[in-house]
This record gives sequence, C-alpha cells and structure tokens, in this order.
Amino acid sequence: MRGAAGPMSLEGIDHALRRRMEERDRISGDLLDLEGHQAHRLLSGMTPTGETGRRWERAQARLAALWWLFDAYRRVLDHAQELRAASRPDLGRLTDLIAGPSVELKPDDVPVEKRSLLRPVGEWVTLDTVLARMDEAYREVAETVAAADAAWSALLPPLDEADAGRRAARALAADLGMSDPELDRLDGEAERLRRAVTADPLGSGGLGGELEALSRAVAARRGVLEQAGRIRQEYAERAARLSGRIDQVAEAEEEARRVRDRVLVKIASPVLPDLPGQAPALRDRLAALGTLDGRWLELAERLAELERGVEQALAQADEAARSIGGLIGRRDELRGRLIAYQAKAARLGHAEDMALAGLYGAARDLLWTAPCDLRRSTVAVAEYQKAVGRIEEAG
Repeated sequence: MRGAAGPMSLEGIDHALRRRMEERDRISGDLLDLEGHQAHRLLSGMTPTGETGRRWERAQARLAALWWLFDAYRRVLDHAQELRAASRPDLGRLTDLIAGPSVELKPDDVPVEKRSLLRPVGEWVTLDTVLARMDEAYREVAETVAAADAAWSALLPPLDEADAGRRAARALAADLGMSDPELDRLDGEAERLRRAVTADPLGSGGLGGELEALSRAVAARRGVLEQAGRIRQEYAERAARLSGRIDQVAEAEEEARRVRDRVLVKIASPVLPDLPGQAPALRDRLAALGTLDGRWLELAERLAELERGVEQALAQADEAARSIGGLIGRRDELRGRLIAYQAKAARLGHAEDMALAGLYGAARDLLWTAPCDLRRSTVAVAEYQKAVGRIEEAG
C-alpha cells in the first residue's frame, strides 16, 4: 500500500536500492561468516546435550528462520531491480516494494509470540521490519555460538595439557617396562571430562575444579614415573650413599651410648631419654630393597622413605647424645659459676669469711664428687651466690 506522501522520486528509489543492495551483501557475508565459525561447524556436526543442546536447538530454529527471512528480503530486492530496469519504471510499485509492507510472512513463518488464533492469513511486513527480525535472530544465534566457543576455549586447553602429560607418563611407563593402573584411572577420568565438555560446553562451567584436579594428578603421576626412571639410573649410587649414612647413624647411636655411660658414672640418678638403636633395622630395610629389582615405582617409593628414615634416625641419635651430654654440661656450668663467685668474694675482701667458705666447700664437694647430685649442687651454688650477693649489697 502506497504511503500518503506519494511515490518516491527515481533518484530516491535508486539511492534506496543501492543502500538495500549493500545491506543485502553485508548480511549475506555475516551469515556466511557465522556458519563458517569453527564453533558453529562443531555444533552442526554433533548432537549437543544438556544446556548446550537446548540452546542449540533454539539457535538452529532461529537460524532457519533467519535464512528464510533473508531469502524473502532478497526476492523483494530482486523484483525491485527488475522493475527499475524497465524503460518506464513504475515508481509507485517500486516505492511500495522498498518502503511498504512488501514481504509476506506466511502463518507458519510468523514467530509463535506474534501469532494470533484470529489471524489465519499471513503477515505483510516492511524490509525494515524483516531486517530488525533478522538482526534479532542473528544476535541470538551468534551469542549461542560465541558462548560455546568461549566455553570450549576455557575448558579444552586444560584437557589437552592433561592429555600431553598422560602421553608423556605413558612413554615413561613403557620405558620402565611396566603397566600403571593409576594412569588407566586417569585416562578414564580424562575421557569422561572430555565427553562432558565436548557435548555440553555451556553446562560444563562447574567442571573447572575437576579439570584442575586432573591436571594436578597427571603432573603428580608423571613426576612419580620420572622419579622411578631416575631411581633406575641412580639406584646403585644412592644405595651406596645410603649405606654410608646408615653407618653414620650407627656411629651416632654408639656415641649416644658412650655419653650415657659417662653420665651414669658422673651424674647421680640422671633422667635419661631412651637410647636410639635404629641402625640394624635400617640396614635390613636397605638389604630388602635389593629384592625389588624391576619394580621401579615401588623401589622409588621405598627408597625415598628409607632415605627420610635414615636422616630422621641420624637426627634423633645426635639429639639424644646432646640431651644426655647436657647433664655433664650442666655440672660444668655450675662449677664455672661457683668458681666465678668465689673470685668475686675475694675481690670484695671476704676470701677468709668462714660462713662463705662453708657454703663454698659444701657446693664444691657436691660438684666434684662422682656421681654428682645435680639437684643438690644447684641448690648449694644458688645459696653461695645469694650469700655473695648480700655482701655486695651491704657494701
């Protein structure tokens, strides 16, 4: 139906047609780019599930409607070009095509939300209305495609990285000539996650934690297998070094016993820690490692445990010797303190003080008597120290 303002001028029609043709070419290019998008091709070649399946089903329907609208849009323009090419163009008809409701949408083509039970015939709309509806449909489809692409871009690289780690771990296991049930389990877990991410990227956002856990587990397993490979190469050297460290443990434990024997002679009723005696058991564990030839994973684990155990045993033996020997150190510290306060008493002019001499003699007898009673010696030295302090305060 022609507008009240009358037909457009020929110049106006030519300008409008050029604009519409440029618009058509741009839309065609955008549609081809959309269908050529990698995510669109992937979605078109599979059957998405879950949230992705629901959104893709709607997007496909919108895309089909979009192409139908574009085809109708293009047919009107083609018809307008044919009329314009006539020797005497019908300006009124051309105006109706370009600016009026020139596109018929049949009842089945009208979106559900725009249908009416009281309208059994189709709907006539303008090119601008068709363009607006195409834009709306395009945006929805493009949003779904972009969302799927973004989800895949975020979720697939960690899986690819885990796959590379598992392949490297498999190569290590093959080189060691062994099977690895843990790698089998990780393979199954990776396959499960990849199926979920591939089929439903939009519904897999919550799998980030599981993907991180898989990556950590693969890295840890690869590290274990790398360690097993190093053990195979270094075992003889590390076993020899470990044997030497166990000898050091035995020497440290023997030193702790010697210190204990001296303390028992020199200190009365000492409270002593239990003496360590782990060297024989450590030697047995080292010998048992020789039965694990070829079982590199188990050997790596047990060798590392034994190395830690040897270092702990050596530290315990050294600590026991220091703790027991500390009792003699305590006696010697009391002796030194007594001598220092005796010298102080002499400087104060009380070297001949009988009371001080008595306190000094009692403390000295306790400290130079074997075995020495540390508790009584500590009390005696403290009494002598206090007596000298009182003389110093009195001036």
